[in-house]
Amino acid sequence: MEKSVTLEEALKRIEELEKENVELREELEYYRNRKLSGRQKHNAKWRAIYNDFVVGYESGMTMIEIAKRNNVSERTIYRYKAYYDKMKKKEE
Repeated sequence: MEKSVTLEEALKRIEELEKENVELREELEYYRNRKLSGRQKHNAKWRAIYNDFVVGYESGMTMIEIAKRNNVSERTIYRYKAYYDKMKKKEE
């Protein structure tokens, strides 16, 4: 059995859906514009430190010296080294 819908009810429902649509678009915009937390791989800061790592590493600096020079942990430098090794392997 189908429910009969009047024109007024249909227009009211359309208005409700349009309001809901506006709210959902605002929420979507919020999620599009938010900053993501955590380590952002390959952003400008990451690339700057990585490039400095490459220069230091290839010139014979120790991991500790490179870490101190860039004000990052040794673990971070070892992550850069792993990435460096991976890129070198791809070049071969």
